[in-house]
Amino acid sequence: MIEDYKITAADWEPLDFDTEDAEKIVAKNRTFLGDVVFRFSRKTSALIGIALIVLLCIFAFVGPYFSPYSFDTQSLEFANLPPRMKAAEVNGNYYYLSPNLKVIALSDDGVVKSTLTKQSEDGINKRMVFVDEDQEITVDYQTIPAVILSAENESQIARTKNIWNSKYLLGTDGLGRDMLTRLMFGTRISMIVAFIATFVNMTIGMIYGGISAYAGGMTDIIMMRIVDIISTIPLTLYVILIMVLMEDGFLSIIVALSSVYWVSMARVVRGQITVLKNSEFVLAARTIGSNSTTILFRHLLPNAMGPILVTATMLVPSAIFMEAFLGFIGLGISPPMASLGTMANDALQGLRTAPYQLFLPAAVICLIMFAFNFVGDGLRDALDPKMKK
Repeated sequence: MIEDYKITAADWEPLDFDTEDAEKIVAKNRTFLGDVVFRFSRKTSALIGIALIVLLCIFAFVGPYFSPYSFDTQSLEFANLPPRMKAAEVNGNYYYLSPNLKVIALSDDGVVKSTLTKQSEDGINKRMVFVDEDQEITVDYQTIPAVILSAENESQIARTKNIWNSKYLLGTDGLGRDMLTRLMFGTRISMIVAFIATFVNMTIGMIYGGISAYAGGMTDIIMMRIVDIISTIPLTLYVILIMVLMEDGFLSIIVALSSVYWVSMARVVRGQITVLKNSEFVLAARTIGSNSTTILFRHLLPNAMGPILVTATMLVPSAIFMEAFLGFIGLGISPPMASLGTMANDALQGLRTAPYQLFLPAAVICLIMFAFNFVGDGLRDALDPKMKK
């Protein structure tokens, strides 16, 4: 029976106890870089941002090699073709009526064939007749929008079907250029400008802010007053003035962005170096005879790289937006080279009839900015020791 069973001292076995095990840290030991990677990989938004950046880089730098078109290849007969066309069926054939009253022959799988030739026009009844090999296509433009009439009974509207454009996947612009290819080249331009401008700004800001903070005294006061003077005028105005003085082009944009956006980086670096320059490792470096250049570039700046990297990551979307803005107001990349800003500017003329031409570059700009902001937030949390759990 259970009540007859008694537990005695012989049934117990003492556990081994070691004072060294009591002080042992059970958590896995990681380096600082490993700890940063671990915390960064646990943030979903940061991983999404990295994935978006990788996909956008593949889209921009690899995609053009697989496109059958170039950024400046024009086909005026296929201008303003949308990605999804409302095609009319006439005797088993499909035709798309463009907003400028052009009739374009399509296949049932969305391949654009040719633009039909207008045979005649009745201005009184507001009808046009187009010829496609052995049949006539009648267009009635009394109504808005115009419609293609049925071949059997010209008082009826032909049956329509939505067909995806398989020749130009994202449609064409006002000059018949492939939107997908131009988006690839536009994204490439934005990425290159952003990365180069950010690298130059980070370099200038690190050197300028580091020297200002480490030197201190009157040198620091004079150098930071220069930064304050530059900051009093909006940076956008500086960039526009520089672009007006220089010729339009890729190099001009990089020079304009690289000469202005280092101000915020210099402030961040100065703050970090000011805090670190009185630390024990700096005093130890001075004791062993290290000169100022060695202390600044080998000890202080590497220990301040956390906030520097976060600030640099946040500068990338700002540079991309500024490049797009300059292209939008006509101070960016010279035509016919494609950039996201110039594509948005070109789309304004046909905004009512072809809104996709503005939506596509705007969507890519938003994706790039969201991606880098997500990565910046992830780096900020991963590099912050207070976030360690």
